[in-house]
Amino acid sequence: MEFDLKNWINELLVNKLDINPENVNYIRTIILFTILVIACLFIWWVGKKILNYIIPKATAKTKTLWDDIIFNKKVINAVSHLVPAIVFNYYIPLIFSDFKFVLPFLVGMTNIFIVLAATEIFVSFFNSAREILATIERFKDKPIDSFAQLGKIFVYSVAAILIISILIGKSPLYLLSGLGAMAAILLLVFKDSILGFVASIQLAGNNMVKIGDWVTVSKYGADGDVAEINLTTIKVQNFDKTITTIPTYAFISDSFTNWRGMEESAGRRIKRALNIKIESITFCSDEMLDRYKDYHLISKYIVEKQQEINSFNTKNKINKSELINGRHLTNIGVFREYITQYLKNNPNINKEMTCMVRQLPPTEFGVPIEIYAFSNNKEWVKYEAIMADIFDHLFAATKKFDLEIYERPSGGDFKTK
Repeated sequence: MEFDLKNWINELLVNKLDINPENVNYIRTIILFTILVIACLFIWWVGKKILNYIIPKATAKTKTLWDDIIFNKKVINAVSHLVPAIVFNYYIPLIFSDFKFVLPFLVGMTNIFIVLAATEIFVSFFNSAREILATIERFKDKPIDSFAQLGKIFVYSVAAILIISILIGKSPLYLLSGLGAMAAILLLVFKDSILGFVASIQLAGNNMVKIGDWVTVSKYGADGDVAEINLTTIKVQNFDKTITTIPTYAFISDSFTNWRGMEESAGRRIKRALNIKIESITFCSDEMLDRYKDYHLISKYIVEKQQEINSFNTKNKINKSELINGRHLTNIGVFREYITQYLKNNPNINKEMTCMVRQLPPTEFGVPIEIYAFSNNKEWVKYEAIMADIFDHLFAATKKFDLEIYERPSGGDFKTK
């Protein structure tokens, strides 16, 4: 049929338009090429209109979201580019049969265009797959971006090999056979991508970090929520709203703190100490104990302890004239019991989790009395308020037990009054 069209145009040019037969081939080729270009543009325009009209309507009628995402506007436009390119590639050898020296260039450019259109379709597919998986609950916190980026890198790599093979007129296998010698260079160029891919698999497989986790990475000054996990980087939005970008592999090679366990638990830990001046620690006199009995939280404790201690001292005939003899309560011991009872009666402390008051080894800053407990509320602002309220009370209560908080002397402490 195409050859009949050629003959018809030849006869028209020679017999009707009285064109020199020597120029007929040139003019006929130009005419046919123009017709092909117009036809391809028409196919592209019609195809784009039809696809953009039919597919969105069809996907809108379905209840699922995935088809709306897959058949998006970019995919439709890429397909509309692909069809006329295939038509052009098929007919161009027939039109330029008399000018075969032009064919390698035209066919090559068309093939490159087809490769680029196909690449756009595959890349859109990976973008769509990422969007679909992001809507599924069990994949929301997984490093989907890493795998999508890896897929796109693979597509771009294949496209690059095909385009280079078209330009040099060699089979893609010819290029692939030379990749062995380029392996070291490729490993160097794609080092971050390869390390990031390996790290992404390990992070996902071991559930080490996911989007939304609160992480602290001291080496990179990051302290905030994981906002994005890519093939080569992980973005952390710090609490001051700045963004820290960390290499994905750093989460495997370096240490970091993931606070997810705390957020999923029933409470948030309070671990802070009061430093008591050693010289303020003393045995409790009868006058001190009588005063401490008025403190509601420990009045029962003091009565019971006094009975126990008096029974022991009497049984063992202890000389009570010196407090160092036998057993006696100390103000710091009574204070520890007061803190314990205070925490047990505090509604903001989780009683189902560890709650204790312990004495740490003395230092040059005094004797640390540490509170180790868990607040019911894990929200940062409320947690800080709960902890502040506890220590506000204890700082004020310390004086009631004849104890002093250690405070490093300042210049004003040494001034002559």
